[in-house]
Amino acid sequence: MTLYNGRRFRALNMLDEGVREVLDIEVDTSLPGERVVQVLERLKYWRGLPQAIRCDNGPELTSEVFVDWCKENGVELRHIEPGKPNQNAFIERFNKTYRNEVLDAYLFESMADVREITEGWINEYNEQRPHDSLKGLPPTMYREMITREVSLYEVST
Repeated sequence: MTLYNGRRFRALNMLDEGVREVLDIEVDTSLPGERVVQVLERLKYWRGLPQAIRCDNGPELTSEVFVDWCKENGVELRHIEPGKPNQNAFIERFNKTYRNEVLDAYLFESMADVREITEGWINEYNEQRPHDSLKGLPPTMYREMITREVSLYEVST
């Protein structure tokens, strides 16, 4: 991915697979393992720790700092087999959607432009876009619904 001036950038997409919600899309010129851990630390305080992380075998996701963070936080790390993106089909489908609707749809002059447009798109994706797999609800509404159901179940027993 490149800005209008030719400068390359990357995007790190973090999703909650269970509710199809975009947790974060970190955009920058470099996203090493240390940066992945920073994003996970932010998410830990906002949403808590996941039980597991499924990811590919990119250098930032096999780095010692990332692997150690997962171990220290009790998060199971599930790397897909090299050359088998179908083992991570949801994120691959999501990446295609994000690329088509954002990255390929705009000419970005700056990293701030990419971040601003991405943030608006995340809000629309999470709060307005219905998903067939979520009973026709957007991810945020679905998460709230199942959280209420769990809370009601916990209260009533």
